[in-house]
Amino acid sequence: MRGKHFGILLGITALVVGGLAACGKTTTSNKTGLAADQEVKLSTKSEVTTLDVSKAADSTSLTQLYHTQEGLYRLGKNEKLINAMATKTTVSNNGKTYVFNLRHDNKWNDGKTVTAKDYVYSWQRTVNPKTAAEYAYLMAGIQNYSQVQSGKLAPSQLGVKALGKYKLQVTLSKPVAYFKLLLAFPTFFPQEQSVVDKYGKDYGHSSDQTAYDGPFVMTKWQGTNQTWQLVKNTKFWDKKKITLKKMNFQVVADPSTGLNLYQQKKLDATTLDGTQVANLKNNKDMKTFVGGSTYYMQMNQKRIKALRNLKVRQALSMAINKQQLAKSVLRDGSKAPLGFVSQNLTQNPKTKADFAKDAYVKSGVTYDLKQAKQLMKAGLKASGTKELHLTLMADDTSVTKTVAQYIQADLEKLPNVKVTLSTLPYKTRLSRSNSGNFDLVLSNWGADFADPINFLSLMSTGNTNNNGGFSDAQYDSYVKKSENQDANKPTARYNDLVNAEKRLMTQQGVIPLYQPATVEMWNSKVSGYVWNPAGMSRGYQWMAVQK
Repeated sequence: MRGKHFGILLGITALVVGGLAACGKTTTSNKTGLAADQEVKLSTKSEVTTLDVSKAADSTSLTQLYHTQEGLYRLGKNEKLINAMATKTTVSNNGKTYVFNLRHDNKWNDGKTVTAKDYVYSWQRTVNPKTAAEYAYLMAGIQNYSQVQSGKLAPSQLGVKALGKYKLQVTLSKPVAYFKLLLAFPTFFPQEQSVVDKYGKDYGHSSDQTAYDGPFVMTKWQGTNQTWQLVKNTKFWDKKKITLKKMNFQVVADPSTGLNLYQQKKLDATTLDGTQVANLKNNKDMKTFVGGSTYYMQMNQKRIKALRNLKVRQALSMAINKQQLAKSVLRDGSKAPLGFVSQNLTQNPKTKADFAKDAYVKSGVTYDLKQAKQLMKAGLKASGTKELHLTLMADDTSVTKTVAQYIQADLEKLPNVKVTLSTLPYKTRLSRSNSGNFDLVLSNWGADFADPINFLSLMSTGNTNNNGGFSDAQYDSYVKKSENQDANKPTARYNDLVNAEKRLMTQQGVIPLYQPATVEMWNSKVSGYVWNPAGMSRGYQWMAVQK
């Protein structure tokens, strides 16, 4: 997930109420102590762009879909999969065929029953190249995906079909270890074809031009306004367990404005920036979450000869004091990274150790200016370069500029290294990154699902997100092995990914800078949400307003 899906590239304090949301365990069935008025006031960083399941890609839009739609599964605490529309799942021994039995009692908000055909239609529509769905690639493991995307086969040939009104079959081209996790993501939610057909190009562009089968129905959104409501859906199958009646959203881009509104009790939750965190560190309402995303620097090995030298790349990494960046510059609870894959994302299937700790390579993230200077001298000599003049490209947001300036100062402590900053609007920066028009660039990635492959695949040779052109045959072999011969072997696959991460850090294919923190203020009357590191998930439907 590129940073844009979080609303801004950096991701720092941007995900609060605008972060991806996921359901979790319900609040206690004992309603004692709950207020009669079950309504909360929430902020979000940016506007909704669409309610179209096939086309939603930004954080705010995905948040609304998590609360207004119901998929096969929900994500609970610690990424635990919870049955939603699926009541039973059968997987073939080879891991390639899934059969889902669906509940019979969920309805669209117009009263029509949700069926297996709604999933078939939705997935075929998403993969159809004419739809231009940004997240269609998440369905790449489904049989015939590539042929459908390239236009060689019709969408109807995608490996998904209804075996009856309430039975869905999915055939994969090869085992996908994390397939069930994907099914809790909005791109895999159903769509009501009659509603899509009715509104055509206007589908999903307002709250009245959308179908809902989840806990809430969106209202008062005309497509561009900065306020809207989510109201409890009376047609939802599990409506008795939804305590919250209404969520009032408003766009609040500036953290200072958000905090003022919170202090005036006009918001029940808001996000904080680094200065605010430092000033409010003892406030009991403040909550900090770290995990699921990594902020990093890519080096363009295609464009700059010296960057192809391992010692030069290692020198650049070792010259950056990542601990100081997190603690003294950001000051918002962000952490120095252990590697490219973030902490708190996934665990060892046997020992339950954090993947980031299992795959830790000290030299890939450590600060050692003395050694960095020695490495840079040796690397420049080996590459035939006397002076290294680099441009560091970053977004033009205030926090990103601060981070870029800090990195510039650290890198210029190296011998014969000069760094110029280029801060650009997000879309311009992204376009230049994608086209390889940079020397160094600051990037952010947040997990779409809780599996290391979501990060590690990015740096594979030829991946569209591998804008710096890192290429290592041994690294590629570990990634490919995890997705092929070991895909159905949890422990072996896990070890493949650990080896891939270690190889990436040993070869310094990328420079991890820090793990962004999400820092929030929560009013004491609000309780019962669920947080997950993949996508910084929230479960607002399980909140309850206290007396």
